[in-house]
Amino acid sequence: MSGSPAPRRAALVLLAAGSGTRTGHRTNKVFLSLAGRRVFVWSLDATRDLAEIGPVVLVVREDEQDAAHEVLAQEAPGREVRVVVGGASRHSSEWRALQALRPDIERGEVDVVVVHDAARPLSGPALFRSVVAAARRHGGAVPGRLQPALLHRDGLTRRAGDAVAVQTPQAFAAAPLLAAYTAAAGQDFDGSDTAACVERFAAGVVIHHVPGTPTNIKITFAEDVVLAEALLARSSPDLERSG
Repeated sequence: MSGSPAPRRAALVLLAAGSGTRTGHRTNKVFLSLAGRRVFVWSLDATRDLAEIGPVVLVVREDEQDAAHEVLAQEAPGREVRVVVGGASRHSSEWRALQALRPDIERGEVDVVVVHDAARPLSGPALFRSVVAAARRHGGAVPGRLQPALLHRDGLTRRAGDAVAVQTPQAFAAAPLLAAYTAAAGQDFDGSDTAACVERFAAGVVIHHVPGTPTNIKITFAEDVVLAEALLARSSPDLERSG
């Protein structure tokens, strides 16, 4: 009698191959210190105790591989993370991460892929759980928050409706996502984000919108680091670091 198959789990892709230009640092912003941890490590902490999350792929620049391994050894000891060199664009970095996960997906061990900007350190465990659950139900999940859209004309500014500010983590059924990126590679497609590629090449996948969180800021400018530290100082339990 054969044993029960291993439960399927979600894979986490952390995109960390950007730069720190707009923060005023030469250092990649995800390697900046934030309340005693590097920015990207906060996302690892948020997902550390989630049973939903299995393999982790960290996508970095080629010249930052050693730095990534060093930080992982110091700040996430024992966490198994595959470090992958990113491409020239976000899309190509995602494609390289999916290629690293292809064996897991094709064996059926990974049923959902979660793609997250490592520069968003305050997402919190609940949002990761939410997008994984929604991706399993619908095929895709993207968090967002409604923001007023303003129209300025003739010296007057008025509200013109609502716009959705899209966030990460975004989650998608793994097999259709891999198929979509494989098809995109054959057509030299370079999408702005994961959802754009899914919408173009995975017609059967329904992308479900889930509520984002106001604290899920992206570290872009120097003042964002200060804001993130302030948010952490008065954080809700969902934002607190595990352990």
